Amino acid sequence: MTSTPQKTILCITSYQKGQEFIRECKRQGAYVILLTVSALEHAKWPRESIDELFHMPDLAKADEVIRGISYLARTRNIDRIVALDDYDVWTAANLREHLRIPGMGDSTVRYFRDKLAMRLRAREHNIPVPDFVHVLNHEKIREYMARIPPPWVLKPRSEASTIGIAKINTPDELWSRVDTLGDQQSFYLLEHYIPGEVYHVDSLVVDGDVIFAEAHQYGKPPLALVAPISPNWLRLPLASISGASGPKSNLPPRIAPTSYLRHDKTTRA
Repeated sequence: MTSTPQKTILCITSYQKGQEFIRECKRQGAYVILLTVSALEHAKWPRESIDELFHMPDLAKADEVIRGISYLARTRNIDRIVALDDYDVWTAANLREHLRIPGMGDSTVRYFRDKLAMRLRAREHNIPVPDFVHVLNHEKIREYMARIPPPWVLKPRSEASTIGIAKINTPDELWSRVDTLGDQQSFYLLEHYIPGEVYHVDSLVVDGDVIFAEAHQYGKPPLALVAPISPNWLRLPLASISGASGPKSNLPPRIAPTSYLRHDKTTRA
């Protein structure tokens, strides 16, 4: 009788979460590889369920992650890639595209991580959304502000929760922030602010069927808890939070040393 080949699952996370998923993968017989950030190398992971653990300073640097994981794939046959946190969904999609591994690619993932893509998709399917405009063409932005009364909300397209969101009350305030954004402004959208209670629904959909859904109400609307954003925050270069001061990689020279991929071999019980 032919046995089913063992599957290798690569789990990616920038935060300490997904422990039960990791355990379930191992219970189902998978070979589990965990890629996390260096700051969480010694976190309380379910190491009895992890075959190999690798870490890098910043998983948001997709190009470095692609180079590092491509190096691993020389000696490992990776069957599936799973992001355990919102922030890593895009990185996982980039990896799948590059390695041609089944699962959501960049275009599909945008409907879950890109607030502009989400809203355009919802509007195409007649799902009500607050009126919005892409912070791209300035004439269209002027037309939008003339048509939709303030307040508005300036939102980064790819951040999670309320990170980077600013409430805007006047056109002058908006243009001041847009000027501060410089070449980053196309990564934002402007949306009509509608006061009220806020809810979200967590769901799991398999083959088009909703097999789990649970609604939650926010204790307070998110913007009620957000402190005003300093314009200087919008100038912060990605390199300043990258952890790029870490030690050089011990990978071969043909792998860019900036990838900093480190291996922590996990011994399972």
